[in-house]
Amino acid sequence: MKRDLRSLNLNELEEEIVALDEKKFRAIQIFDWMHNKLIDDFSQMSNVPNSLIDKLSESFMIYPVKKEKMQESQIDGTRKYLFRLHDDEYVESVFMRYSHGNSVCVSSQVGCRMGCKFCASTIGGLVRNLTAGEILAEVYEIIKDTKERVSNVVIMGTGEPFDNYENVVKFIRLLSDEKGLNISGRNITVSTCGIVPKIRQFAKENLSATLAISLHATNDETRRQIMPVALSYSIEEIIDACAYFFDKTKRRLTFEYSLIAGVNDSDKNAEELSKLLRNLNCHVNLIPVNPVTETAFKSPSKEAALSFKNKLEKNHINVTIRREMGRDIDGACGQLRRRIKNL
Repeated sequence: MKRDLRSLNLNELEEEIVALDEKKFRAIQIFDWMHNKLIDDFSQMSNVPNSLIDKLSESFMIYPVKKEKMQESQIDGTRKYLFRLHDDEYVESVFMRYSHGNSVCVSSQVGCRMGCKFCASTIGGLVRNLTAGEILAEVYEIIKDTKERVSNVVIMGTGEPFDNYENVVKFIRLLSDEKGLNISGRNITVSTCGIVPKIRQFAKENLSATLAISLHATNDETRRQIMPVALSYSIEEIIDACAYFFDKTKRRLTFEYSLIAGVNDSDKNAEELSKLLRNLNCHVNLIPVNPVTETAFKSPSKEAALSFKNKLEKNHINVTIRREMGRDIDGACGQLRRRIKNL
């Protein structure tokens, strides 16, 4: 299988070009075509000699990510994209407009093997990882389709980002490269369900990205019932890793907490969550669980969610209830799939 040219950083691209006995400056031209002009076809590189294109084509491809379908919310204008990959697999991505700028939620894997009980993305398991270039292409294709600037990117779509660690880290570096889209690392968020060794490794990457932890429970017993990853890593281990992350990066953490009626939304849960997080510099996103056809989980009432939020605030926890975008098109948290249902 040919290598993904879009996944190479500029230094790696320069090394490949020089190894082909070509001038080093050609790498900057090619990098610009891929990451600024957003092309995915060698033939569009009009200032690159055909002889070099032929050489590159022997070992590389720019793997395409093509829009198969787009759905637009009639409530808030959020767009959900179904992208077809080169091997006829699919991923979904979401484009959201906010007052502070446009945000894209990208997938990092085809499917997911984490098995979280409330999440549609894990239905059918993991098929494969996306390359860094394929994750980038999700952003690029949305920019081309909307003709609008993207200022924020969240890696919260299908897949567990830290289960595809190397490609995700490379994606973040490429996305924030000053010779590419140059999206500030501070405007990039990566979400993990709590793979402790990777949280600690990520702390050493010298990146300014925000780390979000999908916690969703306040004790190990409940977490094991809804998140199989809890069989490998306890909440205590996750909190310790988060403290390590903050110590290394000084970056405030985010904790995602899906409120599930009768499962994790009691007064006791609010007190337990407050105790867990009281010594961390963090923000809590409360997410009333979104409907997934294959599960029976229900979200609490608006009044119950607000009550939970108020209890955290009284315990001096920084907290918001997330405004769910694209819920009417199954584009909200936990609703993304490998393909649109009934396609």
